[in-house]
Amino acid sequence: MSQSKVYSSANSALEGIINNGQTLAIGGFGLCGIPEALIEALRDSGFKDLTCISNNAGVDDFGLGLLLQTRQIKKMISSYVGENKEFERQYLAGELEVELTPQGTLAEKLRAGGAGIPAFYTATGVGTLVAEGKETRDFDGRTYVLEHSLVADVSLIKAQKADKSGNLIFNKTARNFNPDCAMAGKITIAEVEEIVEIGTLDPDEIHLPGIFVQRIVLNSSPEKRIEKTTTKAVEGA
Repeated sequence: MSQSKVYSSANSALEGIINNGQTLAIGGFGLCGIPEALIEALRDSGFKDLTCISNNAGVDDFGLGLLLQTRQIKKMISSYVGENKEFERQYLAGELEVELTPQGTLAEKLRAGGAGIPAFYTATGVGTLVAEGKETRDFDGRTYVLEHSLVADVSLIKAQKADKSGNLIFNKTARNFNPDCAMAGKITIAEVEEIVEIGTLDPDEIHLPGIFVQRIVLNSSPEKRIEKTTTKAVEGA
């Protein structure tokens, strides 16, 4: 009988597959849809010199910001860095390598990596610093830049629900980069809020098939911190 994909804790889910110097793809957009427990377990593991592929690096004291505090990240491949002062400080001090990538290009680099496509041409970034040193080619009178796809040693993602085979359902916008990260990982660990028996999920409801997921861990009560709270003033108050 094959080993169960369900692990008892985030620490045990990381055991035996995380090492120094690896490349990790981590799902989320801001603080939405991030694998909170897995990131904390990664911090506690002490592994370092990591290259992290993620839309951004969270905030100073949450999400990937925790790994910046402990200096476990050597390089960030991301599209946005604006909410993290420690990220800014480390980059300006030359302590952190940063590969800024247009957001749509980042998504396609992950998707293509998961599909086995080594590179692709895109018009995004042509004529800017993004295209410096890269191959360009003209198609139908328009210039495109060659972008290489991304594949991660390990991907850490977040979903709302999983069955025990690893079929996943995401919650609305929390889907964001998570499926692309999952497909780009050689090994993918999914942190989920609910685990159900095989056969429970309607096949038409499944967003990501379990073939892309090797390990599952339950986190039924994530913090789900709000990055920025905006409220409307009450009239007459």
